[in-house]
Amino acid sequence: MIRMIPLAACLAALPLLAMAEGQTHRVAIHVDQNDPQVMTMALNNAENVAAHYREQGDEVVIELVAYGPGLQMLIVGQSPVEDRIETMSMVLPMTFAACGNTIKGLERKTGAPVALLEEAHVVPSGVVRLIELQEAGYAYVKP
Repeated sequence: MIRMIPLAACLAALPLLAMAEGQTHRVAIHVDQNDPQVMTMALNNAENVAAHYREQGDEVVIELVAYGPGLQMLIVGQSPVEDRIETMSMVLPMTFAACGNTIKGLERKTGAPVALLEEAHVVPSGVVRLIELQEAGYAYVKP
């Protein structure tokens, strides 16, 4: 005898099947302060989130967005967390976005180009990047 499973029961099981296969979480971390403690906390947040989801069998994508005074985090020779960023970028699914508006302002002020860490990529605007990430479903974290 063939038993038919009601459609509602099949639909109710879909979230459980998705959880069994693992989910991908997306996190945007915002740094706008030239404060080593804030920068360290942002990196701690990234490591802790990655470890949490790894233990659950899920994936995570993390983007740290730095602008204003927080851009110091991504400047060669000025970042108090430069070595840690280099190490983390090799083991975490993480990218680092540097605000193009802030870079232009610094270059006008100093008359010299801003040298970013190799791990950083420039986005036109840090604030706009955070908006785009949130619109794309990223959770927002500000340490």
